[in-house]
Amino acid sequence: VQLQASGGGLVQAGGSLRLSCTASGLAFSRYSMGWFRQAAGKEREFVAGMNWSCGLTAYADSVKGRFTMSRNNAKNTVYLQMDSLKPEDTAIYYCTADTRRFVGSAWNTGVREYWGQGTQVTVSS
Repeated sequence: VQLQASGGGLVQAGGSLRLSCTASGLAFSRYSMGWFRQAAGKEREFVAGMNWSCGLTAYADSVKGRFTMSRNNAKNTVYLQMDSLKPEDTAIYYCTADTRRFVGSAWNTGVREYWGQGTQVTVSS
């Protein structure tokens, strides 16, 4: 299984980026996909997730209204559209995949079956 994340970069505060994560080696439509991030010196945190069965989407409070997650099962790819970026969004962003479906606070648990290699997002003030 491989999760290849891309789309990170350097952007000014208020700008936008779109992250992509393309999966291979798994039955993509049967996997709940997610995004986590880890800033320097901080713990890894949940950002967004989407269940495989119904497309239910969850977001961390810190990104609600600014980030939008979507998936294209035909392309085995999930996206994270990040708008109105803030310096505190600076982190390495990781894509995840899991056969489980998540509800409520379960999204925040940091255990997932598969993790991608991460892509750096830097937001300058």
